[in-house]
Amino acid sequence: MDDRLEERPDLTASAADLALQHPADGEHLLSQLVAHLREHRTRLRHEWAERIQQAHLLTAMTPQEVSAETTSVYDNYVEVLETGSVEALQHYARDLSERIIPRGVETHEVVGIVLLLRDVLARSLFEKYQRDFALLNEVLDAYEPAANRIANTVAVSFVDERERVIRQQQDAIRELSTPVLPVRERLLILPIIGVLDSERARQLTEQLLTGIRRHRARVVVIDITGSPDVDESVANHLVQTVDASRLMGASVIITGLSPKIAQTLVTIGVDLGKMNTIGDLQGGLEEAERLLGYTVTRKGGSTSS
Repeated sequence: MDDRLEERPDLTASAADLALQHPADGEHLLSQLVAHLREHRTRLRHEWAERIQQAHLLTAMTPQEVSAETTSVYDNYVEVLETGSVEALQHYARDLSERIIPRGVETHEVVGIVLLLRDVLARSLFEKYQRDFALLNEVLDAYEPAANRIANTVAVSFVDERERVIRQQQDAIRELSTPVLPVRERLLILPIIGVLDSERARQLTEQLLTGIRRHRARVVVIDITGSPDVDESVANHLVQTVDASRLMGASVIITGLSPKIAQTLVTIGVDLGKMNTIGDLQGGLEEAERLLGYTVTRKGGSTSS
């Protein structure tokens, strides 16, 4: 049907219009709404896209990307109105989030475009049934709860997906900032660079213990040359890491202690008998190889085993 006919309700009446004169229930109303929204899909989607542009939403996406996503969102929106399947909507919302989050789309933009679509469709229904206010109220009563449920589901799914991406990025950053590196069989090295606070110290312990189990390590060299300062709580956590590693069957050698960190360890009363410390990383690796049974010899100022 030509979209222009919708603007002249006194001149035309479709089968859907006649069916709505005596609706049986909300489900019947929704089925007629779906037919109307599909019939005028092109015009309503274009109107929605214009509203998105006017509101300066999805600016990180190209016009072609916006067109493709709005078409997909519109069709899924109408399908959910028809089926009422929240699970299908959640699945679609997750897929949508996976596509648009990497493009820099923010949460308020996703909520904004869904609310704009809700309003564009509601305005279309008002224009269609404005001559019969009783029928219009019934139509809106059937539409609004479903539309609000869709908006809420999409928003929650987007936030969940965004948090998952953030956690994934944080895990990647942690792995890069405290990498557990296998040097040779049963030998790991953990170089620590930068500020070592309580949270990072906890993450360090988790990664180290996981690495010990994965590589069946017997010796671990923790090099803290790149971390010039730690407070008492972090120093205590470092000692706990050594103890936990020992329980996992791995000896720990700490290298690169700065004078300040050494003073902190003494101040908090660390049992230095539990700490195997070597001045630098080279010496720590040589000691680790000795513990593993390798023979280290010096030739021309270099070390070999």
